[in-house]
Amino acid sequence: MAERDNLPPAVLYEKRGHVAYITLNRPAVLNAMNLDMHRQLLTVWEDFNHDDELWVAVLAGAGGKSFSVGQDLNELKTRYADGEPFSSLGSAGRPGWPRLTERTDIYKPIIAVVEGYAFGGGFELALACDLIVASEASVFALPEAKLGLIQGAGGIFRLTRQMPMKLAMEMLLTGKQISARQAQAFGIVNQVVDGAKLADTVEQLVNDILRCSPAATRAIKNIAYDSADKSLPEAFQAQYAAEQRRLHSQDLLEGVDAFLEKRPPVWSGT
Repeated sequence: MAERDNLPPAVLYEKRGHVAYITLNRPAVLNAMNLDMHRQLLTVWEDFNHDDELWVAVLAGAGGKSFSVGQDLNELKTRYADGEPFSSLGSAGRPGWPRLTERTDIYKPIIAVVEGYAFGGGFELALACDLIVASEASVFALPEAKLGLIQGAGGIFRLTRQMPMKLAMEMLLTGKQISARQAQAFGIVNQVVDGAKLADTVEQLVNDILRCSPAATRAIKNIAYDSADKSLPEAFQAQYAAEQRRLHSQDLLEGVDAFLEKRPPVWSGT
């Protein structure tokens, strides 16, 4: 992304083959998220969502110390002093909306790579991804209640759905920190590895996903999330946009043909 006023971009965006690498890039403030970062992230997510050559995204934080510590509180104080209304749930009407934490239209897999702190809105952003890989030194927390705030970017909704309710409520009500291993035990982190092995682990996970049909992975994500609040009869009867696309894709026949012909499949995603 282009530099603004000679400052480095708040978000780095690189495309390598079928993979989008997205990096929160404010390491001097532990990748705290300001409005400029949210504006840039919206552009990135829109591009990722609509580029058919991109099949999976990897979201990380720059600097090696923090995925993100959440909202930039210095900027928030200035915004409130300038008369901006206090915020509650969601970001409607604010820069970067709809943010990833509120989107339900991105069916491509997104992997969060956590190294260091994932606090507040940073943790909420990771929870909005489909998979989380973390270094052993990583720490997770939602400390908003200690600041008179709430977890307005979906943390209340997602944490209580992605881990046991009582444990989630303890984190939400006390702001306590948990280790990467605890987060894995609670079911909110997929893999925890030594920091030196983090990049290789993520690459292996990306390659595992790329070996699958992108039409199929999008349909699976679409169905999994959109059916979560439905009864089984309702889930079977519902219509899912990405599944309808898969039913009309070249991938539908390619996988079976490749298996029978004893060759690697050549996915198109269309």
